Amino acid sequence: MASSPFLILLFILIVLVRDAIPAIRYQGSSFFTGVTWNMGNMYANNPIVHNGVQAAPGASFGILPFIMGTLGSSLIALLIGVPFALMTAFALVYKVPKPIQRVLSPMVELLAGIPSVVYGLWGVESLSPFIEFKLGPLLTRLGHAVPFLAGPVGTGFGLLTSGLVLAVMIIPIITATTRDLLMQVPTLSLEGAHALGLTSFESVRFVAYPWVKRGIFGAIVLGLGRALGETMAVLMVSGDAANYLPYNLYSPISTMASTIAALLDSALTDFTGMSVHALAFIALTLLVITVITNLIARLLVSMGRQNVHVEM
Repeated sequence: MASSPFLILLFILIVLVRDAIPAIRYQGSSFFTGVTWNMGNMYANNPIVHNGVQAAPGASFGILPFIMGTLGSSLIALLIGVPFALMTAFALVYKVPKPIQRVLSPMVELLAGIPSVVYGLWGVESLSPFIEFKLGPLLTRLGHAVPFLAGPVGTGFGLLTSGLVLAVMIIPIITATTRDLLMQVPTLSLEGAHALGLTSFESVRFVAYPWVKRGIFGAIVLGLGRALGETMAVLMVSGDAANYLPYNLYSPISTMASTIAALLDSALTDFTGMSVHALAFIALTLLVITVITNLIARLLVSMGRQNVHVEM
C-alpha cells in the first residue's frame, strides 16, 4: 500500500509510453518544433504509412504552439500570482492579529479546493469582458514601448486571460506553503531583531526570509506545476486556438492539457488511431514536465524545512 502511489505513476507512465511510440515513429523530432496540428482525413480509406505506422492522409502533429501557450500562460501566472501570494503569506503570519488569522488562514485552503471549472466560468463571465473592454485597451497604449502589448485585443479570450485565471488558482498553493514555512521561523530570532531596532520589514527581510527562502522557491515551483497542468479553466478562457504562435498578449492560445481535453473526442474517430497516439505523446510530455517540476518543488521545500530545524 505504501508503494501504491509510485506503482500507479509507473503504470500511467508505461501506458503513455506504449501509446506514444507510434506517434514518435511517425512524427519524430518535428513533433516539438512543428506548428501545424492536423489529424488529417480521418474518414479516408487509404491510410498513409510512414516508418511502419499508419496515419490518416494529410496528418501532421506539431505541438510548438501548445508548448508556447503552456509556458506563456504559466509565466504570466507566476509574474502576477507570486507577489500576491508572498505578500498574503507574510501579512497573515506577521501582521494580521491571531483571531483574524484563524479565520483567514482556512480561506486559503478553501480557495485551493474550488473546482477549476468554477474559475473558468468566472473567467468567461467577468474576466474576459473586462480585458476586452477595459484592461486590454488600456495596455495597448503602451504598445509603442512594449510591442507585445500592442493590439488588437480581440474577444478577451487568450493568453492574458489564461494567465490571470491561472494566477488566481496558484495563489492559494503558494500562500499556504509559504505561510507554513514562515510559522517555523523561531520567534526569539524575530524578537531579537526587533530589540536591535529593526523594523518589521527589515526583520522579515534579514531574519525570516533567509530561513525559508529555499522553501519559498519550492512553493513557487509547486504553483508552476499546477499552472502547467491546468486543463478546464484554461480551455474555457484561452480561445482554443491552434496552428499559430501567439503574437501578442491577447492572442488566443491552446495549452498541452487543454488540447488533450478539446481534441480527444475527435481523435477517437481516427480509424488509424494515430491521433490518439499523438495526444498520448502530448500527455507523456506534460507528465514528464509536471513530475519533474513537482519533484524539484518537494525537494526544495523539504530542504528548506530541514535547514530551519538545523539552525534552530
